[in-house]
Amino acid sequence: MIIVVAALEFETQEARDKAVELTKDVQMATRVEEPGCRDYCFAPDPSVPTRIQVYELWDDSDSLAAHFKHPNYEKMVEVLGQAGIKESINQAYLVERGEPVYGPNGERKEAFFAD
Repeated sequence: MIIVVAALEFETQEARDKAVELTKDVQMATRVEEPGCRDYCFAPDPSVPTRIQVYELWDDSDSLAAHFKHPNYEKMVEVLGQAGIKESINQAYLVERGEPVYGPNGERKEAFFAD
């Protein structure tokens, strides 16, 4: 599993909001059309009015690499460019193991990844 996180910066809140609106269709298309994509979300940061927080979840390296060759990716780059993206800070993480944060009845867990 690969998690991609990013912060996209814009000149103004209006530019950020425009980017969110213009990218919503391509976000959904990526989720629906691209094999290996489990989630793909570009959402406004509630604390920083000029920032979009990005969260992507991919099955594996091959599915993420294929995304960069897909028309949805090209469309996203085009739309973000039109909205005036000023900076992008991003990172991909390989996740070898995962588990729920809460127990089956919603209880807080005392430990994680205990073997």
